[in-house]
Amino acid sequence: MAQSWWRGGVLYQIYPRSFRDTGGDGIGDLPGITEKLPYLAKLGVDGVWLSPFFKSPMADYGYDVADYCDVDPMFGTLQDFDELLGTAHSLGLKIIIDQVYSHTSDQHAWFEESRKSRDNPKADWYVWADAKPDGTPPTNWLSVFGGSAWTWDARRRQYYLHNFLSEQPDLNFHNPEVQEAVLDVARFWLDRGVDGFRLDVANYVAHDQDLRDNPPVGTVGHGRPGQFQQHLYERSRPEALAFAERLREVLDSYPDKMSVAEIDSTSPLERAIQYTEGEVRYHTAYSFSLLRAPKLTPDVIRSSLEPYNRSGAWPSWSISNHDVRRAVSRWSAGGDDEELAKQLVILLLSLRGTIFLYQGDELGLPQAKLRYEDLLDPESKRFWPEDLGRDGARTPMPWQADAEHAGFSGGKPWMRVDERHAEKAADRQVDDPNSVFHVTKRFIATRRGSPALSEGSMSFLDLAPPLLGFERRAGNSSALFVFNLSGEEVRLAKDMLPQTSELVTEDLRHDEDEASIVFPPHGGLAAWLS
Repeated sequence: MAQSWWRGGVLYQIYPRSFRDTGGDGIGDLPGITEKLPYLAKLGVDGVWLSPFFKSPMADYGYDVADYCDVDPMFGTLQDFDELLGTAHSLGLKIIIDQVYSHTSDQHAWFEESRKSRDNPKADWYVWADAKPDGTPPTNWLSVFGGSAWTWDARRRQYYLHNFLSEQPDLNFHNPEVQEAVLDVARFWLDRGVDGFRLDVANYVAHDQDLRDNPPVGTVGHGRPGQFQQHLYERSRPEALAFAERLREVLDSYPDKMSVAEIDSTSPLERAIQYTEGEVRYHTAYSFSLLRAPKLTPDVIRSSLEPYNRSGAWPSWSISNHDVRRAVSRWSAGGDDEELAKQLVILLLSLRGTIFLYQGDELGLPQAKLRYEDLLDPESKRFWPEDLGRDGARTPMPWQADAEHAGFSGGKPWMRVDERHAEKAADRQVDDPNSVFHVTKRFIATRRGSPALSEGSMSFLDLAPPLLGFERRAGNSSALFVFNLSGEEVRLAKDMLPQTSELVTEDLRHDEDEASIVFPPHGGLAAWLS
């Protein structure tokens, strides 16, 4: 059987608000994405993941959905989406869209009806519970954004559950009507022609109906209140797996569709494998094992990839997205290192699995520098100064170095453009053979042309840190990679490596003497095995 398009494929994540504004209001829109799809086709990616563009009051910038089946006017219309989808398909690009099923906005019609009384038709569509005798919340569960995960509602005289903002009430997936309504949402977009879904916090679907308290972790020194608890009862419940199987049935009833689940867990790899192993749950999943790693080390890569060698699950990987600090800043001492940026895209694209490339990573964008008064994200404000990852990773995409607002918009952008980003704008890189863009483009093409890279196995070499080495193999196709993950020069004896021949890419450089290979800072070797 032919390999599915998404297995080993490369998808490009677009954060619509910050990609391209054609309306002049400073907010990216769907026509702006359509305008730039030829750029993505030139880059060579297989498809696009669109973060939410649905109707929303934007308390959490679109992850609080008020209408699952319509486009928020700030982004355009359903017709604009259909035109985007048609253009993408004509260019050979797949489109997957975010689906936020765990919770809705408190302005969703379902919640507005649910909160009116305890006996209306949607009274049990959300997670409601009585107060304890002393008036405190039903459990000790804590919101990811800080504080109790329960908010009192004066109309029902009950608490409702929200794992995130109080404006994001959790749906009750123990109610069969809720599951059917959500599956109908999936069918709406599949009927429209989308190629799959990214499932937001997929393991947060369903809660413990006995409302048991989470036990403490038993250690101190955590940065957030939620890190004091073992999250046993408000996430990763067995019912979430049952829903995954129901959604998979819907996806499998359409030809060639896929699903990628976001898994946020204290046991990220174990949980991601649990949600994807076999052929009845999600097709693949990504976790935060790489996204939140404070340092890039051989052990970080090896410990994340090796568990998949012992399972039948297919992994997905990203090193940057809209929820974390950009990798080139997270893993660089100086915060902006072009050689590191080139190494990171090659490293990511050489991994076994499906790859998600975040907008701007192909340009080597560092984390935007923001002041406290620039912050808009509720999580960034709540945990200042510990974590400013989300705002600094969501600033506008730079298209033209010398244009106003770097060509993102003719109006004042919703967030300012970092001057360092303008210097790395797409128009300066697309025709520069030495740019991060061209390194990314060439290696995507290399990956697509090599069965070893797109679908092959992965085995690690026992090299001393900071060197990371592994082989990729599929049939007669095999390749060797060695990366120096440090900012210092490193030597390696040649006899530590298998015999190699043709270089895969000139962008990982190595200088040889008679007995050893000298790896420059963030340098490496990529070669076909002979």
